[in-house]
Amino acid sequence: MTIVPQITTGDRLTSIAPRECLNAGLEPLADFAARVKEVEATLETLEHVAGDAAARSVARVRHELAEFEPAITFLGQVKAGKTTLVNALAGWSDLLPADVNPWTSVVTSLHLLPGAHRKEVGARFQLMKEDEWDRLLNKGGRLGELAQRADAEGELAKIREQIEALREKSRRRLGKKFELLLGQEHEYGYFDKNLLERYICLGDDFLDEDAPEEEEHQGRFADITRAADLYLHCQTMPMQMCLRDTPGVNDTFLMREQVTINAVRESRICVVVLSAHQALTSVDMGLIRLISNLHSRDVVIFVNRIDELRDPAQQVPEIEQSIRDTLAKHNGPQDAEIIFGSGYWANKVLSESLDEMSKASSDALVNWAQRELVDSKLDLTPAEMVWHLSGLPKLNRAIADQIVTTLGNPKLRKIASAAVTIASGLQAANIVRIEGESADTSVSFNQVAGEFDDLAARHIKALQDQLTTVTGAYHDRADRAHANFVERATHSLIEHLERNGDHEVWEYDPTGLRVLLKSAYSVYSSRAQTAANTCYKAAVIDIAELLYKSFGNAIEGIQLSIPEAPDPPAPVMLAQTIVLDFNDGWWVSWWRRTRGYKAFAQRFYGMISAETADFMAQFKTIPPQDFNAQMEAVLKGLLDQCHDLLFEIGSSRGNKEHLQSLLLNGEERDRREVIDSLLETLQVHVARSSEEALAI
Repeated sequence: MTIVPQITTGDRLTSIAPRECLNAGLEPLADFAARVKEVEATLETLEHVAGDAAARSVARVRHELAEFEPAITFLGQVKAGKTTLVNALAGWSDLLPADVNPWTSVVTSLHLLPGAHRKEVGARFQLMKEDEWDRLLNKGGRLGELAQRADAEGELAKIREQIEALREKSRRRLGKKFELLLGQEHEYGYFDKNLLERYICLGDDFLDEDAPEEEEHQGRFADITRAADLYLHCQTMPMQMCLRDTPGVNDTFLMREQVTINAVRESRICVVVLSAHQALTSVDMGLIRLISNLHSRDVVIFVNRIDELRDPAQQVPEIEQSIRDTLAKHNGPQDAEIIFGSGYWANKVLSESLDEMSKASSDALVNWAQRELVDSKLDLTPAEMVWHLSGLPKLNRAIADQIVTTLGNPKLRKIASAAVTIASGLQAANIVRIEGESADTSVSFNQVAGEFDDLAARHIKALQDQLTTVTGAYHDRADRAHANFVERATHSLIEHLERNGDHEVWEYDPTGLRVLLKSAYSVYSSRAQTAANTCYKAAVIDIAELLYKSFGNAIEGIQLSIPEAPDPPAPVMLAQTIVLDFNDGWWVSWWRRTRGYKAFAQRFYGMISAETADFMAQFKTIPPQDFNAQMEAVLKGLLDQCHDLLFEIGSSRGNKEHLQSLLLNGEERDRREVIDSLLETLQVHVARSSEEALAI
């Protein structure tokens, strides 16, 4: 259900964004966007000269390219300044409210659209569903479930009391509309500060209990908002992209943990925002677990708030070494790029308020400039210098490089390869048309089409069977890892009790389980990719044989490209908290109330089995389900494209009379010249994308 509430427009968002600053670092993206535009123009022409069947394939390819929107997810610590940084990257210092503190789990996606004139074009807010509220209220989220399994009724009661207070606050604000609003989506043709503050009080800290009552328009729907999408034109962005701002990961109720994990699953590129004051401390195990399950090529680490350091030139190398040591210790992406900077400095440039910078921040800026600008030959204005020192150009460059290499080149290669197949198919159709009635028509086209349908069904089933086998082996391996973990943990517990008794709290690191499961997933994804690539190749060979049998030498020029299996999604679900991750008062409380060795072992085994059952079920089911579906979609896309190609060639059989009329006015000759030119252009793009992929 979509409702457009009537609200009064407040002050419009403002931005004075120096273009020469905001463009810095985006050069690779601008170059890639130019290539995309050339391919788009080529596809538009190709659709115009194609027949009805081939035009459908071209339209699908054009739609896929038009929908390409790289997403960059920002995750990190509470108080790290993620929102301030996202505002700076969007070139809009007051876009998202960074001075209002949330208690809700909101992911805010900024969809940046290229445009010469900056303007807001709309917003959509998704509100929580009733079952989500019921889950929070009855169980207190996943932490409440853990507390319930361990009979920690005191902790569970506190959680329930806080959630009840949150719900009651929302009910007072919304009145009778509270139940009606749950599960709705609200859409607007604009957004402004009032609107954002109604739905997302998104900042970098938790709600202060002593904070004064908000004004009527602030936070009205914030407690029940689960996701927000904002669409705006950005004059400096060469192509569309999405910046996804997530809440902090170290949340008391783990409400934010699952939200963040889901956001990372939907994005290949992640920017991990750390605070220079607390860069990967011991309290960040949830964040460390999340980072450890990402590939180095997919992660950029931005250490923010260096403006608050006393001596950044001296302290930054120490902080970087500390981060790398922590990542190495926890098997994290040690080769990830680490950038230091300040969203505060960047936003001072955007708001043209450099003169209002605090003395401590100004001193830190001068200190950092002495390191960063030594021997620099850059001729910079004060604003450009501060922008450079803020780290935003480096971050822009890192994001642009990752978009082009990780997402852009593979997408463009896929699109151009598909278009080459279509264009070369049109050439073959021309040859069949020229041969006219001399072509071999001993086999009816209906028979050819029937054979193709049988071929398609056979290869889809073959891929499904292969993936079912590989997935089954993955399930068995994951189950063995789980059983081995519980057995080893129980054995460790018994040894601890025999050695120390039950007066000393036992600890057991669940990293081993995650390592075993990550290994199982790596083996599965590698085997699944191999199986998919084998099936793709077999399908293309069979299709080529069918075309040759049906149309003879006329199809020799067709270039059927074998698609590539997609990259597997990172196993970020492994970062999900399980009971053994707790070494705080909650876990100690459970330990203190349990008496007797036998009781410890039995209850521990039951609690770990219960806690990891859902965790294991999700990890065994969701990642392979998603990945298998992606690989199957690639095969179906190939078959759909070849189906249209088959009909394009088949429709040209024996059309001699039409051919003669075309030849008289030169239309067919012009058409063939256009197709030849398009094919040459597309082949250049395939080659370039392939070369850049090999150079990575």
